[in-house]
Amino acid sequence: MSADLRAVLDEGPMTRFQWRAITVCVLLNTLDGFDVLVMSFTGKSVSGQWSLGSGTLGLLLSSGLAGMALGALLIAPRADRIGRRPVILGGLATAALGMIVSSLSQNWQQLALLRVLTGLGIGAVLACSNVIAGEFASRRWRGLAVSLNSTGYAIGATVGGLSSVALIDHHGWRSVFLTGGLATLSVVPLAYFFLPESLDFLFTRRPSRALERINTLARQMRHPELTELPAVGVEKDQLRSAGFRALFAGPLRRPTLVLWGAFFLVMAAFYFVTSWTPTLLVEAGMSSSQGLTGGTLLNVGGIFGTALLGTLAARFALVSVLRSYLFVAGALVVAFAASTDTLALAFCLGAVIGVAVNGCIAGLYALTPEVYSTRLRATGVGAAISVGRVGAIIAPSAAGWLLDAGATPRTLYVATGIVFAAAGVLLFALRGQAADGQQVASARVSAAA
Repeated sequence: MSADLRAVLDEGPMTRFQWRAITVCVLLNTLDGFDVLVMSFTGKSVSGQWSLGSGTLGLLLSSGLAGMALGALLIAPRADRIGRRPVILGGLATAALGMIVSSLSQNWQQLALLRVLTGLGIGAVLACSNVIAGEFASRRWRGLAVSLNSTGYAIGATVGGLSSVALIDHHGWRSVFLTGGLATLSVVPLAYFFLPESLDFLFTRRPSRALERINTLARQMRHPELTELPAVGVEKDQLRSAGFRALFAGPLRRPTLVLWGAFFLVMAAFYFVTSWTPTLLVEAGMSSSQGLTGGTLLNVGGIFGTALLGTLAARFALVSVLRSYLFVAGALVVAFAASTDTLALAFCLGAVIGVAVNGCIAGLYALTPEVYSTRLRATGVGAAISVGRVGAIIAPSAAGWLLDAGATPRTLYVATGIVFAAAGVLLFALRGQAADGQQVASARVSAAA
C-alpha cells in the first residue's frame, strides 16, 4: 500500500498540499540565504571597525561555512533517525540565536564563534529542507521543486544585499545580523504548524503514531487512508546500523565519490565568487555601495538561474543540464575577471554569472537526493553538502591569504573559472551509471547494514 501511495505521488499530479510543503521549504532557504551571506555583505564594515586584514576577514567569511559543514555532517543525518521536521525546527532556532547574539559581538573572535553556531543550524536546515522538497514532489517536478528551494536561497541573499546597504548606512553592520536573526526566529512557529514530516520517513522508520500521521498526510493530499502499515522490507536493527559506510556500498560508491568531488569543487568556486566579489569590486576602485550592488546582482541572477535549471530539468536529463551550467559558469567567471575596469560591463556580467553559478549549486542539490534511498537520503545529502563546505571554507580563507601575499583578483577569478569547468568534467563519470539518478536510487544497500 505504501508503494501504491508512493507511486501515486511520483506519477500523479501535484496537489495544493504538496506545493505548500515545497513553498515552506523555499521560505526556509530564503532566510538561510540571508543568514549565510550576511558576512559578505557586512565584511567591509566589520573589517573597517576592527582594522582587520584580508586573511582575518577570510576566516570570518569561512567560519559560518565551517559551522554549516558540521551541521550538515553531524546534525542533518539525525533526520534519517528522528525525522526531517524536528531537525529543521532545531536548526532554525539555533541559527536565529547565533544571528541575534552576533549583533552583540565585541571582537572578531566572538563573531567567528557565533558564525560557527549560526552555520550549525543552517547546515541542518539546508540538507533537510532539500530532502523534504524532493520527497513531496512528483517525479516530473522533483528537479524543479529542489531548484525552487535553491531559488529561495538566492532570493534571501538578494534581499540581504539590498537591505544591507540601507541598514549599514543608517544603523551600522550589527543591525543586519539582528534583522536576520529576528526574521529567522519569526519563521519557527510557521514551520512548526505548516511543515509536514516526510512521508517516506514515516513509512521507513515508523515512529510513534506513524499510521495516524501517514493518514493525516494522505487526507491532506486527497488520497485514500491506510488501514494498516505495510510490511517492512528491512529489519529495524539494520535500519539503525546503516550510516555513512552504507554510502559506499556496492553501486553507490562511485556516484558518492563523484558527488563529493563535484560538491567540493563547485562550493569552493561558488563561495569565493559570492563572498569576495563585493570586497574585490571595492578594491578595484568602486564605491562600497557599488561593491554591494555588484554582489547583489550575483544573487538576482541566481533567482533566475535556479528557476531556469528546474524548468530545463523537467525536459532534459538533469546531469546534462548541470554540466552545461558548470562549463558556462567557468567561461563567464573568466570573462568577469577582465571586466572590472568597466562598471556597466561588470554589473551585467555579474548578473549573468549569478544565473550560472547559483544554477550549479541548485543542480547538485537536485541531483543528490535522487541517488539515495529514503533511509539514507538525509545522510547522503548531508555528507555531500558537508564535503562541499570543506571547499567553501578553504576558498574564502585561501583567497584572503593569497591577496595578502600579492595575488591579484583577476588571477583568482581565472582560477575559479577553471574549477567550475573541472567539476563539469568530473560529472562525466556518472555517464552510463544512472546519470539521472533513478537507477542508483533503486540500489539496495542492506549489505552494508
